[in-house]
Order: sequence, then structure tokens, then C-alpha cells
Amino acid sequence: MHILGSLLAFCAYFFIGIAMVLCFLFIYTRITPHDEWRLIKENNVAASLAFSGSLLGYIIPLSSAAINSVSIPDYLIWGIIALVVQLLVYGGVRLYMPKLSDKIIHSNTAAGLFMGAAALAGGIFNAACMTW
Repeated sequence: MHILGSLLAFCAYFFIGIAMVLCFLFIYTRITPHDEWRLIKENNVAASLAFSGSLLGYIIPLSSAAINSVSIPDYLIWGIIALVVQLLVYGGVRLYMPKLSDKIIHSNTAAGLFMGAAALAGGIFNAACMTW
């Protein structure tokens, strides 16, 4: 019977995590001035690098939250914190590179890679700070 309890906990954390990732993707794509999905479908590597880095930059601390949280509400709170950190990273890169969206739209791979790397770095640092 212990396995059933473990399986239920796994399912709860996994499916709540999937829901939080979908919320992150929804919010992130509404905040950016460009249409990531369309650009990626059009084979825009810059958009793909930026968006993939942001996704990984969110999933890494979300995974850390799943490992370290003591309850579902705790997991949700840390998931929200990870989302806010990713939005702050995006905002910080936009301060540094105000025409980031235009650069991504025009397939500037360097700008997309920098955004993706910044998001990934922010996520790794965020995850490390969650390992109290």
C-alpha cells in the first residue's frame, strides 16, 4: 500500500508541475511583444533559443521546488516564485537590450542565445537558492 501513496504523491506533483509550466508559458508569451510560437514555426532560431532557455530556466527551479517542498501549497508558492524570477530575468535583459524583441523577430541568433542563456542562468541560480 505504500507504493499507492507514493504514486499518488508523484501524480500530484507531476500534474501540478505540468499545469504550472503551462501557466508559465501562457504568461511568458503574453508578456513578450513577439509571437514565440509563430516565429518557431517559421524556423526562427533566435526565438527558439530564447524561448527554450526561458522554459528550462523555469523548469529547473520548479524541479528543485518539487524536491525540496514539504507540501503541495509549498510547491505552488515556490513555483510562483520561480515564475516571477523568470519574468524579472526577461525584464532585466530587456533593460540591457531594449530592442530584444525586434532582434528576435529578425532572427538575431546572438540576441536569442543571450536571452536563453540569461534565463537558464537565472533558473539555475534560483534553483540553487531553493535548496535550503
